[in-house]
Amino acid sequence: MKINAGEIRVGMLLEYKNDLWQVLKTQHVKPGKGGAFAQVEMKSVEKNTKLNERFRSNETVEKASLEERKFIYLYENDNNYFFMDPQNFEQIDIKKNIVGDKGKLLTENLELLVNFYNENPISVELPNQVKCKIKSTDVALKGQTISSSYKPATLENGINIQVPPFIEVGDEIIVDTRNLEYLKKI
Repeated sequence: MKINAGEIRVGMLLEYKNDLWQVLKTQHVKPGKGGAFAQVEMKSVEKNTKLNERFRSNETVEKASLEERKFIYLYENDNNYFFMDPQNFEQIDIKKNIVGDKGKLLTENLELLVNFYNENPISVELPNQVKCKIKSTDVALKGQTISSSYKPATLENGINIQVPPFIEVGDEIIVDTRNLEYLKKI
């Protein structure tokens, strides 16, 4: 789908120079002399290289069309995560570098979305909230003020977050996957 350079936003995937690029930064500039343009910083999804490109406002670029499908997380090995399609029970594997840090939040039977481009998985979208268990946490100090009452805690998956003082080792909590913040105790 063709879009104008002025419509490019951070996070979009663009087809440009026979490659797939994710937009990291974009700045729309209207100089005093000459036409407006968009200065765009992109990262190649395949090659992991960066590119700075300038598009005139009247130019068009190809926005990549992605197919989004539901999958269930099964397990992992040294290099890959394995997922199952709940419709036809087919299994796929996705390299750990594609999933990135989100992989630590994967739990068995977690339902999530996988984005495909030309039948190849390129990204994984977790649900906004996941259940986690506290592995270790500091003892809350009595007399602390309410405003600074959060304490550090480590989850069973190794992620460190801040939790309220009433949370103890073994408690199950809900964590926001977008910013890795404590939401509530279960």
